[in-house]
Amino acid sequence: MRKLSFKNAILEATDQMMKINKNIILIGLGAPDPKGIFGTTLGLQKKYGSQRVFDSPTAENSVTGIALGASLLGIRPIITHQRVEFSLLAIEQIVNQAAKVSYMTDGKLNAPMVHRLIIGRGWGQGPQHSQSLESWFANIPGLKVIIPSTPYDVKGLLISALIDNNPVILLEHRWLHETAGYVPEGRYEIEIGKANILKKGSDITIVSYSYMFIELLRCQKILEENGINAELIDLRSLRPLDEKTIIKSVKKTGHLLTIENGWTQCGVGSDIITKVIKKNFNDLKAAPLNLGLKDVPIPSSRSLANRVYVSQKDILKSIEIILNKKLNVNWNSLPKVQDTPDSSFEGPF
Repeated sequence: MRKLSFKNAILEATDQMMKINKNIILIGLGAPDPKGIFGTTLGLQKKYGSQRVFDSPTAENSVTGIALGASLLGIRPIITHQRVEFSLLAIEQIVNQAAKVSYMTDGKLNAPMVHRLIIGRGWGQGPQHSQSLESWFANIPGLKVIIPSTPYDVKGLLISALIDNNPVILLEHRWLHETAGYVPEGRYEIEIGKANILKKGSDITIVSYSYMFIELLRCQKILEENGINAELIDLRSLRPLDEKTIIKSVKKTGHLLTIENGWTQCGVGSDIITKVIKKNFNDLKAAPLNLGLKDVPIPSSRSLANRVYVSQKDILKSIEIILNKKLNVNWNSLPKVQDTPDSSFEGPF
C-alpha cells in the first residue's frame, strides 16, 4: 500500500487531471514559486507551461472575476489562496456570481471552478490569518464545499471537484499537508456529499472533519480502554451534507458529539444538531454537544491561542458529559494544545 502525503496527494490529483484535460488551468499567488504553495503545485508550471500555471497579483477579486469569465467559456480554473482570508476579497465573485450563474440562466451556463482555500493555525498568525470559515461557504446554495482529513480523500475529492460543473470550495487545513496515508496511484473519484464512517459503533456518534477529525482519532485508544464503542463519522463534505448517514447513526447510538474547526455559533455542528433534533429527537438519550473554537477572534499570543482551540481533553470531557460516565484517564498525560503540529512545521508560508 503506497503512502503519500496530503500535499503530494493534492499535487498528484492536479497533475493527473491537467494531463487529461487541457482546459484546466491553475492560478495562484506563489503557484510557480520554489515552495509551490506548501508543495502542492511544485513542477506544474514547468510541465504544463506558463499559459496554464501562473502566478497572480494580490488582486483576488479581479483574478476571481477573470477566472469566472473563463469558466463560463469552458475553462476549468483552479484558484489557490494560501489563506482562506485572502479569498474574502473575492467573496462577491464567489457568492454573488459563481454560485448563482447556473440558477440565473436556467442551467444554460455553469461555472466549473475550484477554489483551494487553506485554513489552520500556527506561528502566532492571529486574528486575520488563522480562521476556519467553512461555515460561511457552506451557507451558500450553488456552492459545493469539501473539507477532507486524509490524503486518500483529498485526492479523490479534488478529482471529483475538477469534473463537477459547479463551483467547488476545497478547504485544506495547513496542519494536514505533511500527514501521510494510503493513496492509490491511479485516478479515482470520491462522491461529493458522501460522509465516511471510519469506525462503526453503538454507544455514541461523533461527527467531525478536517484536522479535528485527526484529533478525534487520537482519543480512540482511550475510548476503547474505557469500553466505549464510538461511531466516527468524517463528513468530508459540508455542502451537500450527508444528513442521511448522521441521522441513521444517531438513531442507533442515541448520543451525538460534533467537533468542528471553526466557531460553534451558526457553525457546522450547530446545523447538524438542529437537523438531528428535528428528525431524531425521540432517539436521543442525552443532549447533544458541539465543540469548536472559543467565541473570540484568534489571539496572536501563543499562550492565549492555545486556550481557544479544542484539545483532546475537551473531547474526552464532552464524551463523559454525554454518556454520564467517568473515564479512566490520566488527564495530566494528555498532550496540551500546541501552536505547531510537529517539528516539520517551519512557518506559515
